[in-house]
Amino acid sequence: MRIAHVITRMIVGGAQENTLFNCLDLLRLYGDDVLLITGPALGPEGDLLRQNDTTGLSVVEIPSLRREIHPWRDWQARWAVQRELTAFQPDVVHTHSAKGGFLGRLAAHALRVPAIVHTVHGAPFHPYQSAVARQLFCQLERYAAGKCHVLVSVADAMTDMLVDAGVAPREKFTTVSSGMEVEPLLAAGATRAEVRAELGFTDEHVVIGKIARLFHLKGHTYVIEAAEQVIREQPQVRFLFIGDGILRDEFERRIADAGLTDHFRFTGLVPPSAIPRLVGAMDVLVHASLREGLARALPQALIAGKPAVSYDIDGAREVVLDGETGFLLPPQSVAPLAEALIRLAADASLRQRLGGNGQRRFTDQFRHETMTRRLREIYQRLLGGATAGDSDSR
Repeated sequence: MRIAHVITRMIVGGAQENTLFNCLDLLRLYGDDVLLITGPALGPEGDLLRQNDTTGLSVVEIPSLRREIHPWRDWQARWAVQRELTAFQPDVVHTHSAKGGFLGRLAAHALRVPAIVHTVHGAPFHPYQSAVARQLFCQLERYAAGKCHVLVSVADAMTDMLVDAGVAPREKFTTVSSGMEVEPLLAAGATRAEVRAELGFTDEHVVIGKIARLFHLKGHTYVIEAAEQVIREQPQVRFLFIGDGILRDEFERRIADAGLTDHFRFTGLVPPSAIPRLVGAMDVLVHASLREGLARALPQALIAGKPAVSYDIDGAREVVLDGETGFLLPPQSVAPLAEALIRLAADASLRQRLGGNGQRRFTDQFRHETMTRRLREIYQRLLGGATAGDSDSR
């Protein structure tokens, strides 16, 4: 097959890692011709393509393809994507992210590409936007959904959200879990002592980690608030914030003002390849984001045998099974968050039981090879039965 992927930017992030694994698997496991069309990797998160071996993958960067809304630049990007697709002549166009997904689907539909697929990594509309913005993004998604054959959700919660919003009928969706490299996570314990020593943790410390950009809606504020109670009752607890972003200085000031500086470590930006070692150094993962399709950090922690504490948002409940693989809490709650973390910090056998349950349940589901196989089956089905001109009616 000739498969083109379109995404807004290849920063270090879950949707981007998903896309890169899919591209490389299609090349290396199936021998497909693959083109990745992307905008520049702008932002503090780092450039994912520069941090990975992408030998054999054709990449085209379109300077005008940016995350921010800009009518003139977006118009340029729309036609630039279509020019690249015209030159490549794909059998399949698979789009990702809000901007790349919208412009890519329009371009692919105009060219009557036989199979057009879009992955919903997270809905572009959410309760924390203004009503006007939410309605606009909802209408844009509804329009773009008519320009593709299949919508792939990384979690059932994404399907429910978009169906409820009238974006597309339920039968147009299918769920495929976001793929990752599971072997390093399964072996994460091998470097535990070494990494903990590097970070300044001792054997007595119970390390609660959070993997997320230091950005709005990622929930670090709630973790910092909960930490005051956690540390009062369990002074051996240490918090590990993995990632970087525009709010780092603010968070460090808040931690210092609370007198908790010695209980927190910030790693800054790290490459995806470093995540398994850092997860191995943890005892618990906390995820307090207020919106996320299905945060990769949750299955990553569970596959490594670590229990997870998460707010009950989007797809979190599909892997954080309350009382079985971790604890699921009301969004923005602080006291319940502190109570769950205290309970886990005080009980090593509970941590082991919940983490082991997650590892057994989710390892195979989140292998990137499993994801690519399922996606390629969708491509094959579409190419076997779809025609390029009928996507509006599907």
